[in-house]
Amino acid sequence: MALSKQDRRNRIKLRVRKIVSGTAERPRLSIFRSNKQIYAQLIDDNAGKTLMAVSSLEKSIVEQSGTKSEKAALVGKAIAEKAISAGVTCVVFDRNGYLYHGRVKQVAEAAREGGLKF
Repeated sequence: MALSKQDRRNRIKLRVRKIVSGTAERPRLSIFRSNKQIYAQLIDDNAGKTLMAVSSLEKSIVEQSGTKSEKAALVGKAIAEKAISAGVTCVVFDRNGYLYHGRVKQVAEAAREGGLKF
């Protein structure tokens, strides 16, 4: 029997997470994509804590009109600004089992433009 989309994504996610891990100096930039929104977090896996998070539900992003891809780029810029103000410049990118395409790619490229290195 074939795997469902969710089961397939979870398998990919676990396969990637065996390798990708965040530290306090170089946290993991994790992306979650729902049908309507997109979320980005910086996570310190050693301490098991989320350092900062940004989503497309934040007031500054909701106020701006645009497509979901354009809002994803705004989320990438916002997480980069927050990270740099907190003194984080290098991160490890975790696409969370999603293809590096579309909104996930927009977040990554906008975060790179915002000054994050990964």
